[in-house]
Amino acid sequence: MRQQVRLDKYLKVSRLIKRRTVAKEASLKERIEVNGKISKPSTSLKIGDIITLFFGLKIVKVKVTSLELLKNELMYELLSEEKQNNKEEA
Repeated sequence: MRQQVRLDKYLKVSRLIKRRTVAKEASLKERIEVNGKISKPSTSLKIGDIITLFFGLKIVKVKVTSLELLKNELMYELLSEEKQNNKEEA
């Protein structure tokens, strides 16, 4: 059992992002944080890490629960999913 895995590979295998190249691009554009810090594609993840993904107006926060793909089980626990309002209220 592996103790650490690269961020870009984890995002693909866990199906949070469909392709590894897209995961790599998102992290290079500073749209992914691990434990509150902007992360590179090569950042090593371990169980218990908190990943925050910024998808346009949507912010998804998950906790890493597994580093291996298990049949019919998610590799993460969804902590929050928020939509940002683009409009300023007057």
